[in-house]
Amino acid sequence: MIFQKANRLQGEITVPGDKSISHRGVMFGALSEGTTRLTHFLQGADCLSTISCFEKMGIPIENNGNEILVHGKGLHGLTAPTQILDAGNSGTTTRLISGILAAQDFSVTLTGDASICKRPMRRIMEPLSLMGANIKSRNGNDCAPLLITGSHLHGIHYQSKVASAQVKSSILLAGLYADGTTSVTEPALSRNHSELMLGMFGAKVESRDTTATIYPEPALHAIDFKVPGDISSAAYFIAAASIVPGSELLIRNVGINPTRDGILRIAEQMGADITLLNRIDEGEPTADLLVRSATLHGTEIGGDVIPTLIDEIPVLAVMAAYAQGETVIKDAAELKVKESDRIAIVTENLKKMGADITPTDDGMIIRGGRPLHGGKLDSHLDHRIAMSFAIAALIADGETEMKDAECVNISYPDFYQDLASCM
Repeated sequence: MIFQKANRLQGEITVPGDKSISHRGVMFGALSEGTTRLTHFLQGADCLSTISCFEKMGIPIENNGNEILVHGKGLHGLTAPTQILDAGNSGTTTRLISGILAAQDFSVTLTGDASICKRPMRRIMEPLSLMGANIKSRNGNDCAPLLITGSHLHGIHYQSKVASAQVKSSILLAGLYADGTTSVTEPALSRNHSELMLGMFGAKVESRDTTATIYPEPALHAIDFKVPGDISSAAYFIAAASIVPGSELLIRNVGINPTRDGILRIAEQMGADITLLNRIDEGEPTADLLVRSATLHGTEIGGDVIPTLIDEIPVLAVMAAYAQGETVIKDAAELKVKESDRIAIVTENLKKMGADITPTDDGMIIRGGRPLHGGKLDSHLDHRIAMSFAIAALIADGETEMKDAECVNISYPDFYQDLASCM
């Protein structure tokens, strides 16, 4: 795709439903008694992969566009699939479903696309094995494809080496089937959608500091749930309205869960003008975000805030390239094992646009304020890279060309249309 510099952005948009919550709604609904109704569901490729996996295990799911009906069969209602389960590009599907599969009374092979088959799975294989799971990497490289043979599971207290909601959730889901209490302690608190939503479905889940605990064999019951707008999708419009002069955007119904709102905290730390309207703090908190253009300055991003904005770092790097002064991003080595090595690719693409950026082992240093120019960029099939650099193109002189720009379908199929509607 070809992008041009923008004059200003204005109007209002509603971003798609939260990807993390959409995944979990299908999974937890499948394990519940009754029909779970999910509205404002994200129709992205990742979430459709989750639906496909559960349909192959005998769960009837009606996809009516904005509404999903999951006809759950209870905690022990899954049946052996006749095919390999394919998670596509979805790390959330792969890691969370592994915790469920570890306790079933059948064997299954779980795989994904080329990117998934390079992403580290030892981080879930180790704790699940400690619980008694029989889970093997078919190629012996601690990556998918995974061969999972259901086993009798034991409760454990696991000290996670990484602050990862996918790791934590995989263990908690296995804990639904364990013979005792299961808990996970993280080095920092990762997003807590699993804990909140499992509680809504009837599981007994407790959270204290960075430890989450689940008790086994609950009776899960179907719910009706409106999925909030994805703050990771809203982040691109927060950035765009902040850096394109004269802009004002209203972003409706955005999830502002405090384990996900690091983008708001850091953007405001950089000088962004963001006002929260119509705030609702029950369950998964939401608000409308009014964002106006602002003069940004560099900052330091690191420590416990990183798990709350790990997916937003590429677009924060774009904001940092526009901002005056130096921005240091650290403690973010996890970026290397996302859909791509995001440290390397953000560095590569920003340099092509004329930014002053230095990669580090766990982040990057960006000396902002230099004029950006268009160039030929590569998304490396990473949806967050493609969207971040579509935003960078809005303040770059000349044309910006993005290779494999259609990969945004993973999380935000209408991204380019929504962006065009604001210009």
